[in-house]
Order: sequence, then C-alpha cells, then structure tokens
Amino acid sequence: GTLFKTKRGEKSIKPKSVDMLAKTLRPLPDSWYGLKDVEERFRKRYLDLILNEEAKETFILRSNLVKQIREFLWEESFMEVETPMLQPIPGGALARPFKTRHNALKQDFYLRIAPELYLKRLLVGGMNKIYEIGRVFRNEGMDREHNPEFTMLELYWAYQDYEGLIKFTEKMLKPFVKEKWQRISYRDAFKKYGKIDLDKVKNKEEIDDVFKRKVRPHLKKPTIVYDLPKAISPLSKSKASEPELTERFQFILEGTEIVNGFSELNDPIDQRERMEYQEKLFRKGNEEASRLDKDFIEALEYGMPPAAGLGMGIDRLVALITKRESLKETILFPTLKNKE
Repeated sequence: GTLFKTKRGEKSIKPKSVDMLAKTLRPLPDSWYGLKDVEERFRKRYLDLILNEEAKETFILRSNLVKQIREFLWEESFMEVETPMLQPIPGGALARPFKTRHNALKQDFYLRIAPELYLKRLLVGGMNKIYEIGRVFRNEGMDREHNPEFTMLELYWAYQDYEGLIKFTEKMLKPFVKEKWQRISYRDAFKKYGKIDLDKVKNKEEIDDVFKRKVRPHLKKPTIVYDLPKAISPLSKSKASEPELTERFQFILEGTEIVNGFSELNDPIDQRERMEYQEKLFRKGNEEASRLDKDFIEALEYGMPPAAGLGMGIDRLVALITKRESLKETILFPTLKNKE
C-alpha cells in the first residue's frame, strides 16, 4: 500500500490488496470491563493474556525466573537430566498418585509424584551434581497452594550435607528473596508457635499435619526450619546425635513451604526398614504412604555416595514473589472442575 494523510491529517495506509491472516468470529470482551469472573480468566487464559497485562507480566517473570535458576545451576556445574513421568511404583514423596494403564505392556503405571528415586539412581551411577525441572502430579485436594500438576525443581549433590545445601539454597534464592533467612529448629517452632512439646506427641504420623495447621501460618518472614522428625522423613538421613530426628530442612515464606531438602539416606538396610514401615501404613489404608521399591533398594546396595538434595515448587515461588493469592495465577492452565 501507499502512505497518505486523511482530511484530518492522520497518517494512514491506502492498501492495494488485503490478505486475511485469521478469522475473528467472536468479538473480544470489552477492554474496560475485561473478564470479571476469576474462574473464567483461568478457563480462557488466552483472553486473559490479551486483556490483562499484569497476567502476561507474571508469566514473563516466571519464564525469566526459571532461566535464572538454570543459569545459576549451570555456573555451579550441575547437569540437567530427565527421568520417567510414568513410574511402576510411586515414590519420592508422601502423596496419593494418579494411576493409569499401559495397554501394550498390560501393566499399571503411576504419574510421578516426584523424580527423587530415579535421580538417586543416577547418583549411584556416578552423576554427582544433577537436577531436573519438570511436572509432577499428586491426586490430592485443591486450594490456593495446591494444584494436581505443578512444576518442581529437584536437585541432588553428592558428597554434600544439609548444612552445605542450606547455604547453597540461600545463594540460589538471593535474587528473588532479599530478606535474610532466620533459622529455627522444628522442635522449637512447635513449642513457640504450636505450644506443643514435640517429644510428647504420641501419634508421630500426625506431626506434619499439626505443623501445617498450627505452626507454619506463623512463619511469615523467610524462615529455615531444620531437624524434622524421622517419622515424617522416610528418605532423610538421621542425625547421629538424635536418631529420632533427621538432617532435613524446609524454607518457608509467608507461611508457605517453598523448599524441602535433606541429607539423603544412603544406607540400604535403614532405607528398606523405613520403606517396609511405610508399606504397612499403605496396606492399612494410608494412600499417601510411600511404597516399598525393591529396585531402588537394589540400586542403593551397590553404594550411593553421601549426598544432599532438595525439591522446590516453582509455581509457589512465583506466587510469593508476585504476591498472587493462588497458584492458579502462576500456572497458565490450572486444573478446573468441568462447568457441567
């Protein structure tokens, strides 16, 4: 076309020909009113991104955050790997899995609840600094902090312990969390905020639930909670000085856990005993208990080096940085119930 000015003096183009790039059969919602229904924004994220600049900026920030983490880990000599999403035995976390069927193999599989046990097999194989960023799936309740599928960073470092990994994690999070991280032991947090003596709790399996309800909401400032009980830490190495506690830590911000890490249990005998205990809980009806994975135990029997590892929820971290109320704001297409 050719450039010209209208009678009002506006610059315009006089086209010689017009090609249709796309058919727009529906008009966009009014840009002033936009999409007022919050759930409709999540169902029709494409419209939300057109009309809501803030939503677009959130996902640009998320992309940049993941890029920064990858660059940091590359500079620290970590190698990115991929592990199976379809697993014959669910493991690596205490959570209820999604079950599916492989028709060709005539075998049940589970969408992974964590990549942990496969990453540890790679430690056995001599890969000393590894990580994976990917989706995990948990068939649990939904709220502002939980979505059935979410993105997690999982990282393992051979010949490192939880104290070294805590310092490393603080360094990794420094670009995103400027405040200094305060520290408190799990036992002291129970006493201070829950008014409960941890040693007097009889049902050890309920400890984590009590912590989430009565203690964690008080931890608004950046807080590192450490030395968690063995009863709720089936994959963590026990403390030599207090065997009922483990070398485990959590990074908590605004009452939300964003990082969980520990010195890894690499004793195959101890690991088998803990998995057998969890298997008993599963058979008694606890669908979130971890299962006995004999193949993983066999891998440990070849010798896994001492190591420390962590898991970090990417969606939660983005939500906290951007001050979003729900993970639905930081996942492009969150899980929603059908309208019908």
